[in-house]
Amino acid sequence: MEIKPTTQGVLIYVTMAVYLQAFIVSLLGRRKVGHALYLIGFVVAAVSWGYRWYHVGHVPLQNLFEVFLFLGMIYPLSLFCRRVLRVGGYTADMMIGVIVLFPAGFVFSARPQQLPPALQSWLFTPHVAVYMMSYILMAKATVQAVCQLIGLNPKPGEDILAPEQATYRMIYAGFPLLTLGLILGSYWGKQAWGDYWAWDPKELWSLVSWLAFLIYFHFRYMFGKKHPNINSVLAILGMVAIIITLLWVNLSKLFPGMHSYA
Repeated sequence: MEIKPTTQGVLIYVTMAVYLQAFIVSLLGRRKVGHALYLIGFVVAAVSWGYRWYHVGHVPLQNLFEVFLFLGMIYPLSLFCRRVLRVGGYTADMMIGVIVLFPAGFVFSARPQQLPPALQSWLFTPHVAVYMMSYILMAKATVQAVCQLIGLNPKPGEDILAPEQATYRMIYAGFPLLTLGLILGSYWGKQAWGDYWAWDPKELWSLVSWLAFLIYFHFRYMFGKKHPNINSVLAILGMVAIIITLLWVNLSKLFPGMHSYA
């Protein structure tokens, strides 16, 4: 664990502190104050990411430090899901913001890196960004799946979906982004390495993640009404596959490949 006594580090820690305050205040029932703090946390997170962009001179999505920094800007997706998709978990999103910023603040190095030639492509930003947005949506789906398994339902009068339906809606929203990320990555591989598919560990686990949610859709369509708990378990397993794709494949020596960018 490494504390970063830098401007970048301070911005990360301030964001985490404000998100945590928003989470606690919301749990205590002061939702308007919690929402205001959540918004302030997002502003600081955006400043932090913009500062990193200025510091390194390119879109900061190159390594895991920058990826988790990007994931910390969860507020817009959180607001969209609550206002448009009628999915709850707003308070949980604040804690997700704290969790995804922890690796950036305490685990991964913030040392600037040169952008290698393979990443100097117009596909770099959209490929990574759509994947990260899909990961946040799938993380929210996982929260809803856990709520369904433990029997935590919306309070009477709340205009939000029940957890099982919310899980489906989150995955329904995130799956096209996951698919787009896979397609963009394949096209980028063709441009960079001459082939659409190289059987790289990162590519394989990205495909496993995609297939996991495809299995979720198939099972839910065929048997979901009778087995809602299995729907939720499949959603959680999909998130496990994403965590392996994002972290274990990048960090473990078991999966050396062209996509190791920790």
